[in-house]
Amino acid sequence: MGGEQEKIPHRGRELLDVLARLGGSARNAQIAQVMDVSEETVRRLVKSLSKIGKVERVHGGTYLSRSQGSPMYSGALEQNTKEKTRIGRAVRNLVSDGMVVFLNVGSTTTHVAEQLRDLNGLTVVTNSISTVASLADQNGTRVHLAGGEVIRSERGSFGRATEEFACRFNYDAVICGADAISHKVGFLASNPAEADLTRVLADRTERMVIAADCRKFEARAPYVSCGFDKVTDLVTDARPVEALSAALKQANVTVHVAARQMSRTSETPVSERSLASGSTV
Repeated sequence: MGGEQEKIPHRGRELLDVLARLGGSARNAQIAQVMDVSEETVRRLVKSLSKIGKVERVHGGTYLSRSQGSPMYSGALEQNTKEKTRIGRAVRNLVSDGMVVFLNVGSTTTHVAEQLRDLNGLTVVTNSISTVASLADQNGTRVHLAGGEVIRSERGSFGRATEEFACRFNYDAVICGADAISHKVGFLASNPAEADLTRVLADRTERMVIAADCRKFEARAPYVSCGFDKVTDLVTDARPVEALSAALKQANVTVHVAARQMSRTSETPVSERSLASGSTV
């Protein structure tokens, strides 16, 4: 084992760390985004790591090898990684050093957690195992895992114990994802326990931020997480459709559309806001 470890270059160890933080599997495009390298570089690293049994390759993606211990989550490889990375960067622009924030489970919020790694002295409460891996002991950030029943497929914990723990904190921002956004009822979730947690926390923060890509616009999900009146900010990757835009504007939700072009050296994304009323795009 020691000899194998010595053979792994610095970039290879970084790739393994990124995979672990992302729950054990990711698309190569996502790994490249997080490492800030080209996909070709990722493919070369993955090829060398697979030869010594550290990772397993699939079409377009990579898994941590089961010989290293099965990761907590080994579900489907993520989609729309570039869009979610842009959203994560835009959310990071709403968070400052020293803030108290909550991050829930989800692929988009996993990207948000990655973008918060450069901030200092955060207090982060989360029910997401991936967020714990990304932010614990990073730049003085303190991470609290809200205990409860762990649902493997969701990469996190849920239930009354999770809600009770999360409610002990006074938040500057609560950052959640959404499985769907309906102009009629608000933000929706597929998991009832996730909807319950979001609904409880919406009343315990100065800023309620929903991070969701445009595929969620007018999609369907069975459970209401919260209405538009509970949300201060929606961070997404495209302008909402007309009916949804009107509902958000009426509720005074500020919509941030993450910039499609961004310098690799810049940490500050551009958000598009409405010129009329200053509340939505």
